[in-house]
Amino acid sequence: MTTLPTVLVTGASSGIGATYAERFARRGHDLVLVARDKARLDTLAARLHEERGVAVEVLQADLTQPADLAGIETRLREDARIGILINNAGMAQSGGFVQQTTEGIDRLITLNTTALTRLAAAAAPRFVESGTGAIVNIGSVVGFAPEFGMSIYGATKAFVLFLSQGLNLELSPSGVYVQAVLPAATRTEIWGRAGIDVNTLPEVMEVGELVDAALVGFDRRELVTIPPLHVAARWDALDGARQGLISDIRQAQAAERYRPEA
Repeated sequence: MTTLPTVLVTGASSGIGATYAERFARRGHDLVLVARDKARLDTLAARLHEERGVAVEVLQADLTQPADLAGIETRLREDARIGILINNAGMAQSGGFVQQTTEGIDRLITLNTTALTRLAAAAAPRFVESGTGAIVNIGSVVGFAPEFGMSIYGATKAFVLFLSQGLNLELSPSGVYVQAVLPAATRTEIWGRAGIDVNTLPEVMEVGELVDAALVGFDRRELVTIPPLHVAARWDALDGARQGLISDIRQAQAAERYRPEA
């Protein structure tokens, strides 16, 4: 009998993370749930254990705090049962660029990029050694859209996409699967924490629909899964244009349009 890998989910106390936990418990996976709110984690863990019969461990951690982040890294390095990392923890941006505080900028970038990268880096060597494993990084379509006016948040999510694409190139030859999931507006608590009333948004996807769609992409082993994108060829065209741009770069000389006039 094949033993299913344990799934570690960050930001698991609510929203996308909690729904991923529910879906993987439904599939029979044991879980390690990570978030700041231990009471909510305990409630979720007890329910999933009772309903699905899976083992669920709770790890209280604030991934913007060095000691807490290091503890989760250690667990990912040392626990051979963990074979899937759902890198979901993140926060949104409230207000425009000039309204940001130094502390707010540091916290947003630390959680959305540094913690995500360090957790992936903690798991990847063991996954490569075993020839199996999966890293799921939750990004956002905002990473395509500076027009949305969430410059720092969008930049962190553009980072997540780029990182995932790079990790795929590096890790997939060793049997490690990397997926970037790019939601649009989804009905989660991230909006309220940023001071935004989600009910004022014109279109919002329900979190269950988002995660179910993401898992279809997971099962298909897609590199980039964009649940709200209805014309898949749009992504193919964008990625094709990117690769075409790279092929037109000539490093030895500046382009003709940038050469000084005689």
